[in-house]
Amino acid sequence: MSKHKKKVAIQGWPGANHEIAAKAFFDDNTIEILPCLTFTELFEAVKKDRSIYGIVAIENTLVGSLLSNHTLLKDSGLVIIGEYKLRIKHQFLALKGQTIEDIKEVHSHPMAIAQCEEYFKQFPHIKLIESDDTALSAKLIHDNQTKGIGAIASELAGHMYKLNTLARNIETNKRNFTRFLIISDKGKTEVDDLLRENRVNKASIVFSLPLEEEGSLSKVLTILAFYNINLTKIQSLPIVGKEWEYLFYVDITFNDYTRYLQSLDAIRPLCHKLKTLGEYEKGKQSYPAQLPNQETEEEDEE
Repeated sequence: MSKHKKKVAIQGWPGANHEIAAKAFFDDNTIEILPCLTFTELFEAVKKDRSIYGIVAIENTLVGSLLSNHTLLKDSGLVIIGEYKLRIKHQFLALKGQTIEDIKEVHSHPMAIAQCEEYFKQFPHIKLIESDDTALSAKLIHDNQTKGIGAIASELAGHMYKLNTLARNIETNKRNFTRFLIISDKGKTEVDDLLRENRVNKASIVFSLPLEEEGSLSKVLTILAFYNINLTKIQSLPIVGKEWEYLFYVDITFNDYTRYLQSLDAIRPLCHKLKTLGEYEKGKQSYPAQLPNQETEEEDEE
């Protein structure tokens, strides 16, 4: 990726994990963040302005796939140009001077609450309230100087909105990762650049299969195996209006780009509406960068 300033649409408010992942992927803290409250709004922003990239959560190791984002991606006409896997750390935030005993409610996104419910069982006086976004929950506490209310959000949000951390890393499962996809409508040019550098080694495809043909999925998987294509994920979603028919979203990795293309040609006659959603470099599994003026915390062992 070039080092010039980029505009990146994220779902959520500044300080959300989407922003942390965007800065890490682009390796550039000067990117311009465009916050979007919903993923639908994010996809529309990227489609409307070709200069904007998007970063979209697609699956989490605790709660699984974000199914609606698979559909948004398929229908958008945008392409995947990269991925990033971020260790998610949730912090218990409140105004400076507040203690846990002062807090009566904690606000956050439903997914964050679900990942931290076990921690709050020790505080029965605290009510967990679902909100639209983790970072926005933190921002509202800061803007309104609300006492008695806490938020579950990232370290970045706590830093940006000058909140105190009442407890660090309160997620139940410490192996909590989210995989983000980087999307763009300029993907073909960027994929060509990656190909010239021999860096493309992963692809996402989607297809349906004939309902009446027995063993059709097994045949497709056998062909992919023949071409030394590694299947890393398969997700089925029902086709609306066609009872008991499904779309299969498949992530694959490969070492030989030519063999990968040959494998697609081989399975195409067996599939309906085979579509490539993106060809990109497999993302690394990474941790959030240390924030300014914070003590370094010893990472959990991988």
